[in-house]
Amino acid sequence: MKVFLTPLMPFLLFLILPDGTLSSDCPRDCSCSTPESILCFQRRSSTIPQGVPPATKSLYLFANGIEGLSTEDFDGLQNLEMLDLSQNKLTELPDRVFEPLTSLRNLDLSSNQITHISEQCFQGMALLERLYLYSNHIETIHPAAFKGLEHLLELKLQGNQLTSLPTLSMPQLLLLDLRFNVLPTLGPSDLQTPNLESLKLGGVGLTSLNKELIGSLMNLHELDISENQLESFPPVLKETQGLIHLSLAGNPMGPLTVQDLQNLGELQELDISSLSLQGLPEEFPQLFPHLRKLTVAENPFNCLCNIAWFPRWLRAQSITLERTEETRCHFPPINAGKVLERLEHRDFGCPTTTTVTTSTVKTTTTLPVPVTTLPSTTRAIAVPRASDNPTDKDDDYLLPPVPASPSMGPDEEQHLCPSHTCLHGGTCRLDQHGQVECTCPHGTSGMYCEVQNHHPPSPPEAEIPMATVTADAPDISSRQATSTSILLDLHRYIELRPYIRGIRLTYRNLSGPDRRPIQLSLPASYPEYRLRGLKPNSTYTVCASPLGAPSGTDTVCTEARTADEKNVSVTGAQIEDKRLTTMLVPAIAILLLLVVIATAVGVVCYLRRKRAKGHLDLECEPSQLELDGVKTGLDNGALPQKQPQLMISEPAVQNGNLEYEVLLLQDHCTSNKNVSSHKPSYF
Repeated sequence: MKVFLTPLMPFLLFLILPDGTLSSDCPRDCSCSTPESILCFQRRSSTIPQGVPPATKSLYLFANGIEGLSTEDFDGLQNLEMLDLSQNKLTELPDRVFEPLTSLRNLDLSSNQITHISEQCFQGMALLERLYLYSNHIETIHPAAFKGLEHLLELKLQGNQLTSLPTLSMPQLLLLDLRFNVLPTLGPSDLQTPNLESLKLGGVGLTSLNKELIGSLMNLHELDISENQLESFPPVLKETQGLIHLSLAGNPMGPLTVQDLQNLGELQELDISSLSLQGLPEEFPQLFPHLRKLTVAENPFNCLCNIAWFPRWLRAQSITLERTEETRCHFPPINAGKVLERLEHRDFGCPTTTTVTTSTVKTTTTLPVPVTTLPSTTRAIAVPRASDNPTDKDDDYLLPPVPASPSMGPDEEQHLCPSHTCLHGGTCRLDQHGQVECTCPHGTSGMYCEVQNHHPPSPPEAEIPMATVTADAPDISSRQATSTSILLDLHRYIELRPYIRGIRLTYRNLSGPDRRPIQLSLPASYPEYRLRGLKPNSTYTVCASPLGAPSGTDTVCTEARTADEKNVSVTGAQIEDKRLTTMLVPAIAILLLLVVIATAVGVVCYLRRKRAKGHLDLECEPSQLELDGVKTGLDNGALPQKQPQLMISEPAVQNGNLEYEVLLLQDHCTSNKNVSSHKPSYF
């Protein structure tokens, strides 16, 4: 059987190999899966393999250790369309070295050690569509290096050492990747690419985004400006439409507002990681109806009620959250370190609604408890909130109104603690040592106002005596002032202005060096409000105006003074002294009584011993006297009974009349030397 098959082996191999290609047509140390595709991987040779068939269309020579190229290496390869020379050791490209490759469309020279692109490197490559030069050491490119590449669709130059770029006049170019070079001043004259769809400028040192450059790219769909030095949202993006992919990651631009994002509704992928974001606008879901992929990693999120919509929105819209494990909460401490996407709605500490009955309307309205927030930067812009829309019936996105944060003068520096730190409407502030403090509203307590006492924030107006609302009463007044707080009465102010939706409170300390105004916003359902965190023994001016009205419109002011801290401390000391006195007087009285009783017992026993020596007939039983007459009277029988004594007869004593007598106290009064051994156990 073997003799018969041997002459047929060449014929069988010819039939088995595709298109009749014999194994001898494949270069040494290469793999030829098809006659048109050759893979030479890790050949460990410094030259191009010899004997590549002329019909080859794809030649993969990556990671071969190739150190140099010559025109002769590509002779006869007029049909080659794909050449991969990546991950080799090329340091230069000779002029016109690829000229024999007249059909070449894809050239990959990435991950080599090329330092310069000369004028004629790519001459004769009129059909080239993709040129990959990334991850080299390219420092300079000749201005005419890409001349003649009229059909180029993709040019990748990322990861080099470029500090300037030649004018790229490429009418058909669709993708340009310049990331991680040093090109901070790109303008429209640099990129004459009107049909460009994808522009990647991450990490090139941009401090601003040229408006004319982006405006000239009418077909732009993907923009990457991550890892630059953009300190604010680029204004040109507010006017740009048609973007599908956008990356802003790693820029020091601070919070994003609705105005920044409102014209980006066609986005499908968005990367806003590493922007120091503490939250997202509530309108975020409405801004991006087509979003499918989102990256918000490495942001210090405040996982409070105003972002409780986020995990449910991701699930409802089937949005992929990239880098999920790196998207974690930073505040408050109860949620710190937790993965944001995995939190439930109850984990965000959303305040429960309270029912406030108003006597003027005769109806019951359920109003959410306000949450006071502080922005992390002065660049934050107040924006409308979706929860302010009275027609919004979706409870998933209904969040409490956020009062305005304390504001300082425009020319004065702010030192604000992280926003959203305090729960349930607490106000966050920094003390004189820079530590975070939370001023909690009525009905809440705890370091972060996390404990709810289930009390309404203020009594219903119907319960307020009518005498407090008179024609001569001031619109706002104060009472119940302590050393650090003042209770404001706003009943009359609200009653006289039924049209307002909220109150803006502005107060400042007139007694201290820092007289900067602080503002708070309250809903109109708060007829009383306590200002906390005030300085002792200080006079404050407090002004109220309708929320949303221009500054100074319908403003009513009053003055109030906090109590002296010293008086409060003295009063506390006096109370403590009274408590100590109440405890010490009975104790001292009992101690004196015990001393008197002990003295009396000692005197009695002394007299008994003296009488015994004088042969007096004394019927005494000290044990019974001690137990029944003294101890039992003190402790009402609670003390343990003394154990019966073992009485030993004393020897007879002979007197002067030669008569024998027995000591009178033998059976009842023992000698002094035996007293210690018969003491009760309670001594």
